[in-house]
Amino acid sequence: MSETLTPAGTATKPEARPRTRRRAPETVALLVFLIAEIIFFSIKSPYFLNWDNWGNILTAVSITGVLAAAGTLLLVAGQFDLSVGSGVAFVGIVLVETAPSLGIWPAIALSVLAGLGIGLLNGFLVTVVGVNALITTLGMLGIFRGLTLVIGKGQSIFIEGFDWATARPFLGIPMPAVVLVVVIALFFVLMHFTVFGRKMYAIGANPVAARLVGIRVNRVIFAGFLLSGACMALAGLLVTSQLGSSSANTGVGLELAVVTAVILGGTSLSGGTGTIAGTVVGLLIVGVLSNGLTLLNVDSSWQQVATGVLLILAVAVDRVRQAYLRRAG
Repeated sequence: MSETLTPAGTATKPEARPRTRRRAPETVALLVFLIAEIIFFSIKSPYFLNWDNWGNILTAVSITGVLAAAGTLLLVAGQFDLSVGSGVAFVGIVLVETAPSLGIWPAIALSVLAGLGIGLLNGFLVTVVGVNALITTLGMLGIFRGLTLVIGKGQSIFIEGFDWATARPFLGIPMPAVVLVVVIALFFVLMHFTVFGRKMYAIGANPVAARLVGIRVNRVIFAGFLLSGACMALAGLLVTSQLGSSSANTGVGLELAVVTAVILGGTSLSGGTGTIAGTVVGLLIVGVLSNGLTLLNVDSSWQQVATGVLLILAVAVDRVRQAYLRRAG
């Protein structure tokens, strides 16, 4: 690379080199940690590297991954959606309650509308009413968890003839994994190759500046919440098909899993930075850890402890990363 000269005649290094150094902590460290996990569990369990086991890992993270794709998009813009777990449960309960009377396809359509409706409500309250996204989605978490409990009367309700998510259509790969790959690909293109994606990054970096350059901030954020609602609908259909039922307990803890994957993947809490690729690595770190601990017969309670520790570490890493960027910049 060539150097440039300032008016005073002193040489300065090109811009590309500092940017490369800044990205290293966001990707290399995560990949090293993931590889270390894989090596550790491969040594500890002879079943870990089995193809079927990796199918189990991808199936286990598929629901979280679909939600984390939209979660990454929102957090890049400095927004949160903590209603995803209860939204998934509400979509599922709408499906299983309406399918017997309406038929499966009208029930699916109504379930999708339910997910979009949650996204619409979140977007309206945040962008029109002006309620903080954290407070809005926490409130919606409680509201829709309660509605799911009331509608389902606290019971698990089964559904017949809705088992599409149990299929393995290609090379024995589970359908939820196929859906996850498609969703990740779509959000990757959306965030990195469209004007809408660039607007989300601009809003997260500096919402005032974004508004001054003509970006309709509220409209763009509203669209982000609608996409989150669409992902809730898809995730609700997936989990209901996998389980063959839905209840008020469906999706409990998904908020924690999504936030952990997104922040662990390098998306900043302050907005403006983050990638879908990083979220995928964060998702795999969480999925591999959970699967590996299960193979080692570690109690599920300790697995929850490990997930909580990962979340705290992810936030701590985010703070260290921001301090690093400030010093480097």
